Amino acid sequence: MMNQSPAETALSRAMIRWSLTRSTPVAETATSWIFKVEQNGRNFAALKILKPLGAVDERRGSALMAWYSGEGAATIFDSHGDTIFMEWLDGVPLGDASRGGRDDEATIAIASIVTGLHRSRPEPYPELMPLRDRFQALFDTDMRVWPHTARDLYARATGVAIKLFDRPTAMIPLHGDLHHDNILSSDRGWLAIDPKGLLGDPCYEVANVFINPERGQAIAADPRRIAARADILSQRLGYPRKRILGWAAAHAALSACWSLADGNSILAQMACLPHLLSAYDQA
Repeated sequence: MMNQSPAETALSRAMIRWSLTRSTPVAETATSWIFKVEQNGRNFAALKILKPLGAVDERRGSALMAWYSGEGAATIFDSHGDTIFMEWLDGVPLGDASRGGRDDEATIAIASIVTGLHRSRPEPYPELMPLRDRFQALFDTDMRVWPHTARDLYARATGVAIKLFDRPTAMIPLHGDLHHDNILSSDRGWLAIDPKGLLGDPCYEVANVFINPERGQAIAADPRRIAARADILSQRLGYPRKRILGWAAAHAALSACWSLADGNSILAQMACLPHLLSAYDQA
C-alpha cells in the first residue's frame, strides 16, 4: 500500500475485509469517495469512504441509516472506521417524477417514506445532532449579509423558527435532509439516502421538500404546489399543516444563510420564501 492515496488505502482494505472482487469509482463529493463494488461478479453494493471534512456528520448519518435497518432507507451492511459498506441503489431520483409533472405522486411517495423512517423501533437510536444546533447558522447570521430587499423575509422566517422552538413537540430521530433527489428508486421501492442525523420535531422532516427538487424552482415556488404539498403531507402524516409550513419557511431561510456563507446565490430560496411565509400566515 506504499504511495497510495488515503482513498486507495481504504479501498484496498475494504476489498479484503468484505471479500470484494471488483470496484468502480462512481463519484467524489466534498465529504466522500463512492465506489460501486462487486462480490464474485453477482452481488453489487456501494462503498462510501469518508474524507476528514464532514466525517463527523457523515458518521452520524450512517449510524442513523443503520438504525433504520433498511426501512425507508438504503441498508447499511457494515462499517469500519470511515468506510461504509451499504446497499447499491442505481434507480432514478424521485425528483424526476416531480420535474416530469407528477409532483403529487412524488409528495405521496415522500409521505410514505417518512412514515417508515419515523416508525418507532425497539433499539435505542444513535447520538444525533439536536435540531436547534442545526439552526444556529440562522440565528447567528448578520441580517446585513442578506440583500436589502430580502431582510424582512429573513426577520419573519427567523421569528417563525423561534416560535417553533418555543413550542416544542415530540423529539424523534430525523433524516434531516430529506428531499426528492435524496430518494432513489429500487426493487424495494423508494429509499432515502444521505441523512444528516438530527433529533427534533417530526414536522421538520419534510421542510426541505418545499424548496426542491433540484432544477425545479418553478414547481417549488408555485403557491398552488406549496398548498398541495402541505395538504398531502399533513393529511397522510397527521402532522399540523401550519407547523409543516412554518418549518418549511424557516428551513428556506436557513438554507439561504448557508448559501450566503458559501458565497452562493440565494435566488432559489428567495423564489420560495415569500410564498411559504404567506402560506404559513394563512394556515
